[in-house]
Amino acid sequence: MAALTQSGSPKQDWCFENTYLQLPAMFYTCLPAVPVREPKLLVFNQALAETLGLSDIASQPETLHYLAGNAAPASAQTFAQAYAGHQFGGFSILGDGRALMLGEHVTPAGQRVDIQLKGSGPTPYSRRGDGRAALGPMLREYLISEAMHHLGIPTTRGLAVVATGEPVFRQTALPGAVLTRVAASHLRVGTFQYAAVRGEVGDLRALVDYAIARHYPDLAQQPNPALALLRKVIDVQADLIVHWMRVGFVHGVMNTDNMTICGETIDYGPCAFMDHYDRATVFSSIDEQGRYAFGNQPGIAQWNLLRLAEALLPLLDENEQQAIEIAKDVVGSYAPMYTSRFETMMLNKIGLQAKHDEQDEQLIMDLLQWMGEHQLDYTNTFRDLGLARLPDEPQYRTEAFLAWTKRWQARLEQQDLSKAQSQALMDQTNPVYIPRNHLVQSALDQAEQTGELAQFDALLEVLRRPYQFTAESQKYAQPAPLQSSYTTFCGT
Repeated sequence: MAALTQSGSPKQDWCFENTYLQLPAMFYTCLPAVPVREPKLLVFNQALAETLGLSDIASQPETLHYLAGNAAPASAQTFAQAYAGHQFGGFSILGDGRALMLGEHVTPAGQRVDIQLKGSGPTPYSRRGDGRAALGPMLREYLISEAMHHLGIPTTRGLAVVATGEPVFRQTALPGAVLTRVAASHLRVGTFQYAAVRGEVGDLRALVDYAIARHYPDLAQQPNPALALLRKVIDVQADLIVHWMRVGFVHGVMNTDNMTICGETIDYGPCAFMDHYDRATVFSSIDEQGRYAFGNQPGIAQWNLLRLAEALLPLLDENEQQAIEIAKDVVGSYAPMYTSRFETMMLNKIGLQAKHDEQDEQLIMDLLQWMGEHQLDYTNTFRDLGLARLPDEPQYRTEAFLAWTKRWQARLEQQDLSKAQSQALMDQTNPVYIPRNHLVQSALDQAEQTGELAQFDALLEVLRRPYQFTAESQKYAQPAPLQSSYTTFCGT
């Protein structure tokens, strides 16, 4: 019989299973988290807890110790995952260097999610790192992942951020923290690369079978499950990158160990949102060549998918040359798939339901070129186009824009959608609020320097309703001054 709370209702509790530990031992190392000195709960995602069937755990005394890594629920078995990855093009053997899995929580509805502690201490994969995380980056991941979720973009999410009461040492001493991350799973392209270079074909096959059972069980009956899995990952990743491009998101570190099999955005280190439109936008301090620039993201995704295909070659066909041809053909489907979805998305942003002909493609290209030439804000320009009356700004009086507007209005009249339906399409595609970089940084600075979360909480509240304009939140839609620069750093 389930334990009862004082109200008489059943006590909600963690329900962990550990199916990942049924994989060959090469994929993980079991070990406990390193306890912290003075854990303090700073942020708790009550809405997410409710979807997980854990709505009352925040009031349970033991929860703080679980979220800090000082203890573990009875059904948990903590472990770090092993994987590999191409980082800025160079291949490395990797693993969870400062994260531990508590296990797979199964919700009352039967949903299975990974619960991971990030910043929980060193592991065998730490590569001389301290295994800890600073408060600012953990709050950043919590904030940005919540924004992504409410923008309608597949993503991992933060359940909580706990201050450790201990400093971490980077360039200076910083307050430490642990993030509790929730994910559909942490299976990555890099996990399959690890199996391909460190294991036997049987290990790779076991991983494929596990991934399919975990995420895409309908693929198990396909003649070639590995090939079916590859096709599915291509499909979900094409959707994900289109979403990133829709809102101006720059991931910043699209290494193969940061591409998930389930199609969720993962790892919010040197990421940021583009203000003025520029395909070459880069925020990462170490991306000096612009490998992961905004406009390069679709191509990098295909490059990463080729690495997944390479790892799966032994399972695609017994004949290596035939397997290579299969892989090239399947990954070759990504570009037209992405392009078609990208064009539809961009047309939706200007109120058009679907592509009619090549002139629609030119309509998009001309708009983006005009935005780039005038260094216009990506988010606000699309919202302006949806207004009954455009703002009285110089860019909207230029000859190029007026000519483009005539073509756009003529195209709107050609489609079957009513004016109201077209407006609704734009409103649901174009957010009003994104995590403006200067506002994010100001909130994190306040939290790190003073321990106050007032700016953080206020920004988070706005980002949970990104498509709903309110006059009192107008300042959250304003970009930073054009001449300002913003740089992010790895090390989250």
